[in-house]
Amino acid sequence: MFRSEYADVPPVELPIHEAVLGRAAEYGDRPALIDGTDGTTLSYEQLDRFHRRIAAALAEAGVRKGDVLALHSPNTIAFPTAFYAATRAGASVTTVHPLATAEEFGKQLRDSAARWIVTVSPLLETARRAAEIAGGVEEIFVCDSAPGHRSLIDMLASAAPEPAVDIDPVEDVAALPYSSGTTGIPKGVMLTHRQIATNLAQLAPIMPANPGDRILAVLPFFHIYGLTALMNAPLRQGATVVVLPRFELETFLAAIQNHRITGLFVAPPIVLALAKHPLVAQYDLSSLTHIVSAAAPLDAKLAAACSERLGLPPVGQAYGMTELSPGTHVVPLDAMSEAPPGTVGKLIAGTEMRIVSLDDPDKDLGVDESGEIVIRGPQVMKGYLGRPDATAQMIDPDGWLHTGDVGHVDADGWLFVVDRVKELIKYKGFQVAPAELEALLLTHPGIADAAVIGVYNEDNNEVPHAYVVRQPTATDLSEGEVMMYVAERVAPYKRVRRVTFIDGVPRAASGKILRRELRERT
Repeated sequence: MFRSEYADVPPVELPIHEAVLGRAAEYGDRPALIDGTDGTTLSYEQLDRFHRRIAAALAEAGVRKGDVLALHSPNTIAFPTAFYAATRAGASVTTVHPLATAEEFGKQLRDSAARWIVTVSPLLETARRAAEIAGGVEEIFVCDSAPGHRSLIDMLASAAPEPAVDIDPVEDVAALPYSSGTTGIPKGVMLTHRQIATNLAQLAPIMPANPGDRILAVLPFFHIYGLTALMNAPLRQGATVVVLPRFELETFLAAIQNHRITGLFVAPPIVLALAKHPLVAQYDLSSLTHIVSAAAPLDAKLAAACSERLGLPPVGQAYGMTELSPGTHVVPLDAMSEAPPGTVGKLIAGTEMRIVSLDDPDKDLGVDESGEIVIRGPQVMKGYLGRPDATAQMIDPDGWLHTGDVGHVDADGWLFVVDRVKELIKYKGFQVAPAELEALLLTHPGIADAAVIGVYNEDNNEVPHAYVVRQPTATDLSEGEVMMYVAERVAPYKRVRRVTFIDGVPRAASGKILRRELRERT
């Protein structure tokens, strides 16, 4: 068993809004959130006051403890306000990908039993259609303004009393992001107030932020990585978060230059752009002190090229998953220069790890031996919503969560992730479940069978590659037709990027797709 070298931290038994904004009065007029495109700024005092007023308005509208509110928005300075307002009103927040189709959003609404939606006017039509599909939605609020819908801006004027909700941080769910786990379709991950708040305390000693630090939030808040590293963690420590709604290289570089960004938390495609794109040379990025990459594997040579070009310490990595709130490993900010290339870091405080044999899960492996990474700690999720069997497959009776990732640990405690047992595809850090795409492909009348695996394209992004068996009557079915069929029905990041026609999908006697055989063909 491997244990963290850092001192344990006591569980943080506070509601997440108190854990993050408990020192807001101390930070006062310091900027908490800045819109990276137009400069609109919220101070800590305003963020604290605004989220309390909106919580009062939500409670007046009927939001009660135990309700689920769906937050459906790109990154804006209103997103954190809406999140903390909802949790203060007693709701659990299920975060929704802003590019989700109405059908995908509707499935999440139905599965989570969400009664409320907060969205933005450009996404309102999708939210309305999703609410119709799901049923049970009481009201759709907007962050900005739209005819016929209450706006969070208007709700700031609420004179209703601030709700006094009795939240149990140990049991009550604060966030309900959706993850495919190691296999299968997306599932609601129940993360309690204590699990998320404690993970922040675990990360703080080795990933500190301070008043005066400026963090650029370009990765999405709806993703647990963005929610933790770019929203909760910096706001908890008094730093300033500069918010961008999406990644566009010129806007991103301009924001670093103009707002004097000190820290970047990114995914590998952004590291690639920083390492290779000619535009980078046109901007002053000298304010940067560190870059951390997570959400997908980062090639060690690419990391080195990025840090060398920018004159920074080596790009650090972090490791975790939605089901782990999400962090378990990170390269400490003060040890980036000494970390071996390719490592995803060391165990954070209060976390235990085992490396178990792929052939014999009861056999523990030692230093420099590769096996499945298994984690135990206070950040392990409560479970999958409404899916006790899936929870039991993920977390064993002794509390160990089986990540589905293969790795090894060196003698100094650095973890290296080398492969995945699990089938999940990570496209630019976003999760794509093969099972979901396979089920969709099989609805095409010209497709008899299908299997999907992840393959790496020329930009080193993992993309969905479909192996398709044509129906005997559909001999003219083309690659383009298959890709278009999927593209019209899923969010852009889930699109099939390659299609290969085969005579039959290789399967085990149990019916399980033999993806390894398909990988050997690529």
